[in-house]
Amino acid sequence: MNENPSSMPQNASTVPPDDGGRDLLLVRPDDENLRHLAVVGDTYTILVRGEDTAGRYALIDMHVPPGGGPPPHRHDFEEMFHVLEGEIEVTFRDISSVARAGDTVNVPSNAPHAFRNASELPARMLCMVSPSGLERYFGEFGQPLPSRTAPAPKPDGVDQARRMQKALALAPKYRIENLPA
Repeated sequence: MNENPSSMPQNASTVPPDDGGRDLLLVRPDDENLRHLAVVGDTYTILVRGEDTAGRYALIDMHVPPGGGPPPHRHDFEEMFHVLEGEIEVTFRDISSVARAGDTVNVPSNAPHAFRNASELPARMLCMVSPSGLERYFGEFGQPLPSRTAPAPKPDGVDQARRMQKALALAPKYRIENLPA
């Protein structure tokens, strides 16, 4: 049955009622109470957690030093990067592109990809994942840092191997598959 919008009652809405249990979230990236983590040599700050969005998405502030970035991987959630400063090289299905400050990159779920800072200057970007979960993954093996601009420490071989082993073991739990470089 086709309903003519003009025949619908004036107060009818297709939008669900407001969820009064959820509050406005205002995040300041330099808040010392945020979680700042060293992950794969980068510094990631969890700005918005899945717990803040009913699991719909998470937002991560990423500082990527020259040479930084994760190895090739894929996952069953959407991932979007917006480059704030510097540039990153994104490899998507074996094709590389450069994203510069102001550019946005969307990586569809399940697609093989990687990014790295191929320049000589640091890069900063926002990473949004939908649904959330990546921030919990990073929290399980990342090393806590005091601030979003704190450089990731150069781990010794034993610590680096231990963290990488933990990241690889946790990957299936978070629907992440690491790929050969």
